[in-house]
Amino acid sequence: EMASDSPESLMTLCTDFCLRNLEGTLCYLLDNETLRLHPDIFLPSEICDKLVNEYVELVKTDSIFEPHESFFTLFSDPRSTRLARIHLREQIVQDQDLEAIRKQDLVELYLTNCEKLTAKSLQTLVSFSHTLISLSLFGCCNIFYEEENPGGCEDDCLVNPTRQVLVKDFTFEGFSRLRFLNLGRLIEGVNVETLLRPLASLAALDLSGIQLNDVGFLTQWKDTLVSLVLYNMDLSEEHIQVIAQLRKLRHLDISRDHLSSYYKFKLTRRVLNLFVENLVNLSSLDISGHTMLENCTIPSMDEKMGQTSIEPAKSSIAPFRGLKRPLQFLGLFETSLCRLTHIPAYKVSGDKNEEQVLNAIEAYTEHRPEITSRAINLLFDIARIERCSQLLRALQLVITALKCHKDDKNIQVTGSAALFYLTNSEYRTEQSVKLRRQVIQVVLNGMESYQEVTVQRNCCLTLCNFSIPEELEFQYRRVNELLLNILNQSRQDESIQRIAVHLCNALVCQVDNDHKEAVGKMGFVMTMLKLIQKKLADKTCDQVMEFSWSALWNITDETPDNCEMFLNYSGMKLFLECLKEFPEKQELHRNMLGLLGNVAEVKELRPQLMTSQFISVFSNLLESKADGIEVSYNACGVLSHIMFDGPEAWGICEPHREEVVKRMWAAIQSWDINSRRNINYRSFEPILRLLPQGISPVSQHWATWALYNLVSVYPDKYCPLLTKEGGIPLLKDMIKMASARQETKEMARKVIEHCSNFKEENMDTSR
Repeated sequence: EMASDSPESLMTLCTDFCLRNLEGTLCYLLDNETLRLHPDIFLPSEICDKLVNEYVELVKTDSIFEPHESFFTLFSDPRSTRLARIHLREQIVQDQDLEAIRKQDLVELYLTNCEKLTAKSLQTLVSFSHTLISLSLFGCCNIFYEEENPGGCEDDCLVNPTRQVLVKDFTFEGFSRLRFLNLGRLIEGVNVETLLRPLASLAALDLSGIQLNDVGFLTQWKDTLVSLVLYNMDLSEEHIQVIAQLRKLRHLDISRDHLSSYYKFKLTRRVLNLFVENLVNLSSLDISGHTMLENCTIPSMDEKMGQTSIEPAKSSIAPFRGLKRPLQFLGLFETSLCRLTHIPAYKVSGDKNEEQVLNAIEAYTEHRPEITSRAINLLFDIARIERCSQLLRALQLVITALKCHKDDKNIQVTGSAALFYLTNSEYRTEQSVKLRRQVIQVVLNGMESYQEVTVQRNCCLTLCNFSIPEELEFQYRRVNELLLNILNQSRQDESIQRIAVHLCNALVCQVDNDHKEAVGKMGFVMTMLKLIQKKLADKTCDQVMEFSWSALWNITDETPDNCEMFLNYSGMKLFLECLKEFPEKQELHRNMLGLLGNVAEVKELRPQLMTSQFISVFSNLLESKADGIEVSYNACGVLSHIMFDGPEAWGICEPHREEVVKRMWAAIQSWDINSRRNINYRSFEPILRLLPQGISPVSQHWATWALYNLVSVYPDKYCPLLTKEGGIPLLKDMIKMASARQETKEMARKVIEHCSNFKEENMDTSR
C-alpha cells in the first residue's frame, strides 16, 4: 500500500505493538515454543485481517522483526478469530500456513509471488471455494506442482529424491462466488481454459505474462467481464476479434514490456477504432510498450498555444476522437503517443513529463517491477535535472516501490539513486518527520540486503541528506551496525569508505554516553583503528584518515570504556606513527590530540600515558602552531590532567616535571584569549575538576584560561553551561586559595564578571 504522510491511526499503532509483542499481548508460549492465543480472546475480521496483513508487511520490510513459525495457527479457529480479506506475499507463506487457516470463510485471498506454495495449497484453496470472491495467484510459480516419489527408489533417491510434477486435474469447480481472478505469470503447461470453465460469472481476469494463442473461451463471460489484463501476451487478429466481443469491458490492458522478447503484433489505427466502437463502457485502456504500425496522430492547429485538452473531439490520437467521454486512465508508457498534445484521458502513464512518469510508477509498481524500474529511472533524471513539482507523491511512490521489491536489484539501484535527489536540502521543508523516517527505513533495508556497490553508495549518500545524529536516532544501533559492516569489508570502494566514515563520525558526535558505549561495544574503536592502520601502510593521509581520528575523538568523549579500548588496541602506537609520518597535517594533529585529551581525563588510564616518550611528544607539541591554538591547547590539556596526579605519579626521570611545567606556562601565555575555537564542550566537568586543588597551579591556570576563552568568545553557549554546572562557586573558592597564582585569580575574576554581565543583559531583554 502507498506510503502515507498522515499520522498513524490508533488501530495501526495497536496492531504494530501487538505483533511486536505477541507473547505479552494476545498470546502465550506453550512448551516454550508454540504461540497460542489466550483462551478469552475473540477478534473480528477487521482486526484479524489487519494483524495478518501487517505481519506480512513487517516480516518483509523490517529486518529486526522475527517471523513466528506458528503465527498462522493463531487464526485456525473461526470461533475466536475471523479472517476475511488477506494479502500474503513471497517466501513468508508456506503450504502449512494456508493449511492452518483452511476453516476460515475467506472472501479475498491475494497470494503474490508466493514461490514456496505447492499443489498442497491448491487443495487448501478448495476449502475456501464457497466464500471466495477475489483470488490472486500472481507469480505463485510452484502452486501447480506436486512432489511425486518415483517408484523403486534405489540409487535414484539421492540424485532426485522428489520430482516436480504438474497437476493437470485441478479446476475452479465449486468456486461459485469467484468474480475476480489474477493468474499472472502462471506456469506453462496449465490449461487455462479448462481451469476457468466452471466459473459462471467472472468480472475481472488477469492473465499477465501468459501466452495463449486461442482466447475464444473468454466470450463465455462477455456479459460479465469488466476488466481484462493480457500484459505481455503476443496478440493476433483472433485475439483482437475476441476482445471486441467483450462489450462490458471497462478496463482493458494489452500493454507489454517492449524489452522482454520479440512481438509480431503491431497496433494499428483499425484495432484502436474497433475497441472504441465496440467497447462503449471503456474507461481505462493500457497499450504501453506497443509499436504503432501507422501514424494515428492528427497534427493540431493549436499545439503552438500550449493549450492541452482532454476532450475526445480534440484528441491528437485519431481513433480516440470516437470516445463518448475522456478515459479515466490511458497507459502510453514507452510509446510515441504519450508525447502528443491532446490526450483524452484524466490520467496518462508515459515518459513525457513528471506527471506521466509518476502515473506509470503508481500503476505498475506492484506487479511489473521491470517497467517500474525504468519509470523510476526517468523520475531520477527529473529530480536531478529539473525540480520535482509533486515531491510528496514522488517520494511516497519510490518508498512504496523499494519496500515492495526489496530483492529486485534494478529497483534498489534506481530507487536509492532517486531518493538521494528527492531528499536533498532544497526539498527539505516539504517533508514531515514520518516521511523522512520511512525514507531512512527503506535506505537501511537496501543497505542490508545488497552488498552491491551502487546500492551501498546511493544509500550512504542519501543518509548524508539527513540531520545526523538527530534524524537517525530512532534506528541508531542499526545504522551503526550497517556502517561498521561496510567498513569492515576487506575489499572496499574508496568513495563508499569515505562517506561511511563521515557518517560514523557524525553519528557519534553530540550523542549521549550510553549511545557511545553501545557503539563502542559493536567494535567501532577497532574498526577505526584498522582503517587508520591501512592508510598508514599506504602512507596516505586523506579524509578517511582524518575522519577516523575525528570519530575516535568523538566516541571517547567522557566514555572511559572506549578510551580504554583505544589504548588496548595499540592506539598510542598509531598516534606516534601518524605524527611521525605526517608532521605537517594540522587537522590530523588536532583530532589525535583531542582524542588523547579524552583519554587523559580518565584517572585509571593516565599511568599508561606516563612514559618518557609520550611526555616528550606532548611537551614538544606545546609549541605547535597547528590549527591555531588547538594542538597546543590539547597537548596542554593532556599534561594538565597528568600534573594533577601530583609529583609522586611522575614516574620518569626525563623530562623533568618542573621543566614541563615551565613549558606549559609559556604556552598558555602565548595564546590569544580571543581565539575562535574548533572544539565543542558538552560539559565542563573535566575542566572544573582541575580548579579546587593546590597540587598543580599550572593545571588550574589552563582550566581557568579555557573557561575564560570560551565564555568570552561564545557567551551564549558557555555562560549558561558554566553557571548550570556550578563553576562560579568553584572559581570564587579558588580565588581565596594561597597556592593559586595571581594571574590565575585575575582571570577567574574576569570569568565571574563575564557570566554575571551576561545574566544581567539577558534579564533586561526578557522584560
